[in-house]
Amino acid sequence: MPEFDPVAYAVPGFVLLVLAEMLWARRKRPHAYEPRDTLTSLAFGLGSTVAGVVFGGAILAAALWLYDYRLFDFGESWWAVWWAWPLAFVLDDLLYYVFHRMAHRVRWFWASHVNHHSSQHYNLSTALRQTWTGFFALSFAFGLPLVLLGFHPAMLAIVSGFNLIYQFWIHTEAIGQMPRWFEAVMNTPSHHRVHHATNPRYLDRNYAGVFIVWDRMFGTFEQERPEEEAIRYGIVKQLGSFNLLWAVFHEWIGIAQDMWRAPWKHKLSYLLREPGWSHDGSRETSATIRARWEARRGDVTGKPVAEENPIAGSGEPA
Repeated sequence: MPEFDPVAYAVPGFVLLVLAEMLWARRKRPHAYEPRDTLTSLAFGLGSTVAGVVFGGAILAAALWLYDYRLFDFGESWWAVWWAWPLAFVLDDLLYYVFHRMAHRVRWFWASHVNHHSSQHYNLSTALRQTWTGFFALSFAFGLPLVLLGFHPAMLAIVSGFNLIYQFWIHTEAIGQMPRWFEAVMNTPSHHRVHHATNPRYLDRNYAGVFIVWDRMFGTFEQERPEEEAIRYGIVKQLGSFNLLWAVFHEWIGIAQDMWRAPWKHKLSYLLREPGWSHDGSRETSATIRARWEARRGDVTGKPVAEENPIAGSGEPA
């Protein structure tokens, strides 16, 4: 099977869409783009591409080694097994949901994933804020179970590429609500704006890549409610800087500092517990922020929060 990288073919489309959104923003939403923020996003994208080239070979080698121990075999012409492609795409998206949720639950993974959430603006350039340190965070390990099942690493690389392409267009405020049937099944700009929000009601929600059904199934879905409050983007503790290296490495630095200062019995917890956790309770996690908001909301409405929002919080940062 010849090498095929769908993302490489999509790059010209990415550029054209960003330019089109800039023109839209100039007329409709002037504050959607900030020059320094956009430059930082572009630098993130360039750096992540370089990191992919540097470490991609090692990841591929590990996947091919594991492929020799696969449980099922699609044969030498695996690429011609038509039904394996949609199955691989759906399973890859499910594992992306698992990874994405873990990336907000475990500080070790969050240190790499936080890069994507570090902008206080929400536009198509934000989609380019991809990690430089995913290899060190072992993010690629979440896709290895599919290799063990028998899906060839090249097949998984291709379907993951299409998954990434899909996720690009949902990083925009130019599109409001899609048709109801589409919103029910697929991830959309509306759903993903919720995921990038720091508003307490939206914390820990909408981890989907392509199919929003995973969030509906596993209790992490939240509907966007623009009529009630405007979305605030970024992370709970904003960077307050356009310094690229600080944006890339600040959470790794924070982990190192916390582990150095912490008592021995708590050191690993600063690596493996949720972001915002502290052994003395001096900080707040997303769960505590959301719980406080729900308590205030219950006081105002006079109704139990569970009646209005039956989905329980999971504790991840925005």
